[in-house]
Amino acid sequence: MPQPLERINDFVVKFANVNGSGSASANQLFAKAVLRMGVPVASRNIFPSNIQGLPTWYEVRVSEAGHRGRRGGVDLMVAMNPQTWARDVAEVEPGGYLLYDSTKPMPPSRFRDDVTVIGVPLTALCNAAYADPRQRQLFKNILYVGVLSALLDMDVAEIERLLGEQFKGKEKLVAANVHALHLGRDHALQNLHCPIGLRVKRADAVGDRIFVDGNNAAALGCVYGGATVAAWYPITPSTSVAEAFMKHCKAFRTDPETGKARCAIVQAEDELAAIGMVIGAAWNGARAFTATSGPGISLMQEFLGLAYFAEIPAVIIDVQRGGPSTGMPTRTQQSDLLLAAYASHGDTKHVLLFPEDPRECFEFAATALDLADRLQTPVFVMTDLDIGMNDWLCEPFAWDDSRRMDRGKVMTAEALEAGTDFGRYKDVDGDGVPWRTYPGTHPTKGAYFTRGTSRDPYARYTEEGSVYVDNMQRLLRKFATAAQLVPAAVPRPARQPTRVGVIHYGSSAPAMQEALGMLDGQGLHVNALRVRAFPFGDEVIDFVERHDTVFVVEQNRDAQLRTLLVNEGAVDPAKLVPVLHYDGTPITARFIAGAVAEKLLALTVVPLRKALP
Repeated sequence: MPQPLERINDFVVKFANVNGSGSASANQLFAKAVLRMGVPVASRNIFPSNIQGLPTWYEVRVSEAGHRGRRGGVDLMVAMNPQTWARDVAEVEPGGYLLYDSTKPMPPSRFRDDVTVIGVPLTALCNAAYADPRQRQLFKNILYVGVLSALLDMDVAEIERLLGEQFKGKEKLVAANVHALHLGRDHALQNLHCPIGLRVKRADAVGDRIFVDGNNAAALGCVYGGATVAAWYPITPSTSVAEAFMKHCKAFRTDPETGKARCAIVQAEDELAAIGMVIGAAWNGARAFTATSGPGISLMQEFLGLAYFAEIPAVIIDVQRGGPSTGMPTRTQQSDLLLAAYASHGDTKHVLLFPEDPRECFEFAATALDLADRLQTPVFVMTDLDIGMNDWLCEPFAWDDSRRMDRGKVMTAEALEAGTDFGRYKDVDGDGVPWRTYPGTHPTKGAYFTRGTSRDPYARYTEEGSVYVDNMQRLLRKFATAAQLVPAAVPRPARQPTRVGVIHYGSSAPAMQEALGMLDGQGLHVNALRVRAFPFGDEVIDFVERHDTVFVVEQNRDAQLRTLLVNEGAVDPAKLVPVLHYDGTPITARFIAGAVAEKLLALTVVPLRKALP
């Protein structure tokens, strides 16, 4: 029998509930209360795609050290769903704790000998205190937060303050929730051993960081980047990007004198119509974007090819989810890379940005709008459900009022009037990017046909093979130019020289950072590189060339970033060892460290037949 776990500000609490039970707000209340005590948290909401009735989980990692990725394993399970009882109990670490509703007796066989079991008659307490069935359900969630406040030695005043903020102006609701909170807390203090080995101790480790989700951050980044047009169609998990953009536009896109909106936000009939509206608006000079997920990208293919070939800016925020087809709409993956990189038929290559957290969602959304204008092409911001729909603790956004939009090569009326030669698809300086004009720039000069068919540098229709080839080669030069403009990869060298490397990207970054520390503790030294964009900069290919073995950590089945490295970087595939996690849950530090250590061991073991003389 292991000793009960004893940890301060370093443990994982997981809530197992039923979707539609109202538990989400209570679980978030718990996470935010820990934050208010100055202790960083990393929260993950794992929920089903139906409205109610199926299992849902909410995981809160308490980490004064500031780890933001999932660790793996659970130290305290709040088991409120009989349907998933066996699975939830099995997930608890040896020496961990299990909190459950003990209103109905359960046989000893349903428990584990190596786990401390804490029973609280939550349903009975609610039934005795409340007559309304809905109140009983909702307040049961607040009751277990009260129990946790006692078990973990939390400052209950912080929870009370949060309830006051949540229900500001609704004093009856504040009083009712505070009553339920203390009903649970008082029962625990009177009937249980409090606190347990896991404790939350007030600290000062949060600093000025903010707690925000990536969809909200990306929407604000679009405002910051100058977007005035958004066209979208609802799809999980991207819908809240458009909803947040609407909210932010009320504050930043409303004429202060007339009160009129200075933006256009259109819910289209489908994703194909949405990207069509974005392309039309961008062709006319507006900064425009859409937000969608994998199935939406599939529907947008034809228009994306038009934007690529006609060279029209567009920004697509792809909040990736589990696929293919409908797949797992409310689970996370990094499985749209190939779909987005080569979207549409024919030879196409698109720019992709890979933010690691909400702060970079904000930054990269604005950057994408600049890149789309400067390169005159679609640009994808490849976020995912984990970043998009979960609250992350991250650095504050950098908002610079002096920032100006980079509109790229836009020919002015003055230049046209002066006799400057204008060829819409003419490469004048070797970077592959031509000059363009906005509609109405000049009454007689600077006009051209925008077409999806082959044309010469002056936008005149032609099917001459050599002209077509020249145009396609120019588009490749433009893609090479993009590699110099996109965010550079971020290295993290090991403490000791090593010929082993690891490449990762996006939401895998926090778990990867922790995994590197775990590997270092085992004497396994690995240089890391976080890739932030496609096309790859020279630093990415140089990193691969400097190492004998490079692990590529991804959250998809088919090693899609590895495929891009082989296809576009002419990298030896034998050097690139895939580490793949794609069950729909966010990747954990334990998974990465375990997989890399296991593969490293396999690579260093000499087969017997080769060892024999």
